Amino acid sequence: MALKSTIFKAELSIADMDRGYYATHALTIAQHPSETDERMMLRLVAFARHASETLEFGRGISDEEDPSLWQRSLTEEIELWIDLGLPDEKRIKRAAQRANEAWIYAYGGSAADIWFGKNQSEIRRFDNLHVVSVSPEIMSGLAGLIERTMQLQCTIQDGEMWLSSDKGSLQVVVKEMG
Repeated sequence: MALKSTIFKAELSIADMDRGYYATHALTIAQHPSETDERMMLRLVAFARHASETLEFGRGISDEEDPSLWQRSLTEEIELWIDLGLPDEKRIKRAAQRANEAWIYAYGGSAADIWFGKNQSEIRRFDNLHVVSVSPEIMSGLAGLIERTMQLQCTIQDGEMWLSSDKGSLQVVVKEMG
């Protein structure tokens, strides 16, 4: 019998002063049985950094064709493609060619550095592709904020991001790779 996803609810209030975006999103997040708490929370971080009324979660781990998050136009054109982890060369190329803008949130410490070194020539081919890394310490801190029902506040100002809840506060630092 297949394991079912765990459902989390998050009320995410975003004050992104850099983009002038202020909104509260009621999100339902399905955590695949093989997805870690850290990765699921990183999806929330990516959502907050790129938030819009049309940004949505993809089918993610359960569907290899979908990105972790994406934003599509009314004509189904992919405006934004966001992947998490260390995608292979084929997936990197697919993201950059299919979307107007693509982001990869790499994590895994030294494994992310090795992955980037191996794939940087492919990554640099695309002007619309951005790769950032998230340290193991930040990933661990994100997992510390998780609850089945979450109320999160996200503030972004001058490129700095803070995520807070009743469980605590965390400065979420992403480092541009390359």
